Amino acid sequence: MEQKRRALGKGLEQLFNSESLDFSQIEEKIVEEASKDEIVNIKLAELRSNPYQPRIYFDEAALQELSDSIKEHGVFQPIIVKKSIKGYEIIAGERRVKASKKAGLETIPAIIRDFTDEEMMQIALLENLQRENLSAIEEAKAYYDIINSLSITQDELAKRVGKSRSHITNMIGLLRLPLNVKNLINNKKISMGHARVLSKLESNEQIEELANKIVAEDLSVRELEELTSNADYKKSMPVTKSKKTVARPYTYVEDKMKEHLGTKVKITDKKIEISFDSPQDLNRILEIINIKVD
Repeated sequence: MEQKRRALGKGLEQLFNSESLDFSQIEEKIVEEASKDEIVNIKLAELRSNPYQPRIYFDEAALQELSDSIKEHGVFQPIIVKKSIKGYEIIAGERRVKASKKAGLETIPAIIRDFTDEEMMQIALLENLQRENLSAIEEAKAYYDIINSLSITQDELAKRVGKSRSHITNMIGLLRLPLNVKNLINNKKISMGHARVLSKLESNEQIEELANKIVAEDLSVRELEELTSNADYKKSMPVTKSKKTVARPYTYVEDKMKEHLGTKVKITDKKIEISFDSPQDLNRILEIINIKVD
């Protein structure tokens, strides 16, 4: 513990242990505690991405704008790195690194700090969530990875990143979409609103057909909702019904569970059947019901 405190600083350690995390506070604390001697110039060639970096796609226009600014004014805020076996891992400041390379720089100011894997993951996620716009899929994957790697619940993650539990659940549900639909979302061909509607459908074939239709016909989210309200489109997570069926007294319980778990649930003969379509989806469901499997 003493080694960790020397590396991070007691104030920073308290920030990490708090229920709610704010990236700006963490980075500000690191820069504030760093002496002038601790801000060093590191060769860009010696840097590699944080292995927990959730961002896959970087906006080239925004990078170019930042690169132009760096050419004119330099890098105002030092990046934060961790020494690795070979070179350094970027903890915070991936965009600054990419923009600096575009600007033709060979070095970048940096602060070297020692972080645990948990802290690296949290910083990478927080920087992107609180400063940059991740795509819906990148955000969903980041939530899924941090929940599984840190063995925390969706409720705990929601508190740490300042989101609602339902937002976390709905976002993770997007990971069930077919790969080509995820790519359309990452490339901003399909909006988050469209993705949420598509993720409620049961048939992957219908999801893919509708995704292509959205792109080809520029469908609005409202138009998509109206289209999928047709009985031909079976929902994997239907809206909770207000009436209870007399013949099947547990229908309303099924509906509640479907909404909570984001998958098909059937209760018959004193048995509960919960459907899943992949190992990843099973892990998602187990996490929601707080079951840990070694």
